[in-house]
Amino acid sequence: MDAVELKIERDNIYDHIHILDEREKEVICCRFGLKGEEEKTQREIAKELGISRSYVSRIEKRALIKLLHEYYRAGKRRE
Repeated sequence: MDAVELKIERDNIYDHIHILDEREKEVICCRFGLKGEEEKTQREIAKELGISRSYVSRIEKRALIKLLHEYYRAGKRRE
């Protein structure tokens, strides 16, 4: 993915991140380096938050599904 595509994808995430709860936002931002930080592994995030890696994985999956649904819902409203 080139820099332009990456910027577009990050902008799309920022447009819809408001639908996530605080923990989901934190996991997604850390996981994908959205706050200008380095991307982190699930294990690193788990250690920072004091939770298991598998719980981070579940939070990440739930958040990505929410973002995907919101992205398509917003797209249909624009049509």
